Amino acid sequence: MATTADFKNGMCLDIDGQYYYITEFLHVKPGKGPAFVRTKLKNVTTGRVIDKTFNAGVKVDEVRIERRPYQYLYQDDMGYNFMNNETFEQVSIVKDNITGVDFLKEGDTADVIIHAESETILFAELPAHVVLTVTYTEPGIKGDTATNATKPATLETGATIRVPLFINEGEKIRVDTRDGSYVERAK
Repeated sequence: MATTADFKNGMCLDIDGQYYYITEFLHVKPGKGPAFVRTKLKNVTTGRVIDKTFNAGVKVDEVRIERRPYQYLYQDDMGYNFMNNETFEQVSIVKDNITGVDFLKEGDTADVIIHAESETILFAELPAHVVLTVTYTEPGIKGDTATNATKPATLETGATIRVPLFINEGEKIRVDTRDGSYVERAK
């Protein structure tokens, strides 16, 4: 059991049988009336974000979770197969439970979030940025850079993102896995 004074970003709570992450919280002490805590909670399974207000000092059920590094091996009918780097145990995770799945390639390492008491897998999360190779893109036109113009580019994983005009085929670029945006050329 935890109280609202223990809230911090990334903390996982059990609310009505559903697991939620705290993405934002704010302790509010109005001039009149009791203090309360405003939170933004992200559902672990669906990804929906909700706003919830707790009275100050309320006890909540904290869920103990662990982040473990797993290596992506391959995809089959069951889902995406990962291997624990320490125990070599293999697990299968469905596509909906992997954030940034479009940018996942064989051999990549992802953090698998596991419920510590029941050892059940909640979801998998790729690093915030990954380096991928551009496999196809139209050539950029010289001098056509007066504005922040972009063009579509296909990456080695098959995903298509928008990149600046100066990016060519075969270049390695850094991609943000959270929103699928171009970050920079990889060095």
